[in-house]
Amino acid sequence: MNEKVKAYVQHSGKVVEADERFAHVMALTLNPRSKNSEGIIRCITSREGKIGTDDQIDRSVLHKITGKSLEHFEIGKEIHIKFQKEIIRKISQKDFHFLGLEDPDIWVDEKTNLIHLYFTVSFIGATHLGHAFGKNLDNLNMTMPVLMANKKGGAKEVSIVPLNKKGFRYNLVESSDKIKDVYFSVVRTVIARDMNKSWKFGKIIFHPGKQSASWIAGHASPGPILPSTFIDVGKGKLLGIMNGCEANKMVKGKTKYGTFSIGLFIYDYEKGKIDWVSQKPLIQDSQVGKTRAITLASHFVETSLGEGILYAHADDSFVRAYTLYAEGIRALLP
Repeated sequence: MNEKVKAYVQHSGKVVEADERFAHVMALTLNPRSKNSEGIIRCITSREGKIGTDDQIDRSVLHKITGKSLEHFEIGKEIHIKFQKEIIRKISQKDFHFLGLEDPDIWVDEKTNLIHLYFTVSFIGATHLGHAFGKNLDNLNMTMPVLMANKKGGAKEVSIVPLNKKGFRYNLVESSDKIKDVYFSVVRTVIARDMNKSWKFGKIIFHPGKQSASWIAGHASPGPILPSTFIDVGKGKLLGIMNGCEANKMVKGKTKYGTFSIGLFIYDYEKGKIDWVSQKPLIQDSQVGKTRAITLASHFVETSLGEGILYAHADDSFVRAYTLYAEGIRALLP
């Protein structure tokens, strides 16, 4: 097969890997204002409980990364966000233990030129979608979370989309839902009228427990949204990367997660509606199966006409790059 019609090619090296400070690194995001020469990554400082089950507890910090190419980045200092301690103290509850900041996403406001950083504020018992902004990554100010966990679930793993014709954004987050005492990670819309202030929870628009694709029967999380310049799927619609996990299994009374894979979805950002989710995954890293069977995508950079680099972490251990080909991906779409 001609390489140009493949959907993707896995790069051989590791873009980022843990050093002596951390056992695990994941969830890379890059700053487009720096021409993608810097970004932020989640670093695990400690891990407790049975790995791969709901007993697992990770404690995390966010660190800056820098690189001279899109193929390799070095982990630098921890990101220090002004007012972080005050905000964490304000939203803390007596029985909820703070675990750290996770899963960063960078968005740049073209009108103000300010950088906005969104991240999971993780507690045992709740996950909020945190927010900070500033002129650069070294001068960020934390605000109150744009989404606070409530009866509808928590919020994490944000995917930011363009304004719709009504003047707001139907952004996407990973949230949660329960069917007969079984918890699912679901994709929910959130209504953002101001990217700097509180958002509102919308509807669940993809539920793993209410569809037939086995690769995403347990958990779903929205990943990077691909620009229409890379692949055009219609007016008011965008192609996105979906992170999915097979259905949970009970092993010796504990909930054990299945294999995590990367798939595709088509999103109507005007209506806040998912039109299609792939019945099969797009990417399963060659590392999968050797340890924990995890591949999760976090960032996409368009590099040339019809090509781009997708970053994902494999088995929570390191970040991998994949070149995506628009022509090959188009052949997989409905």
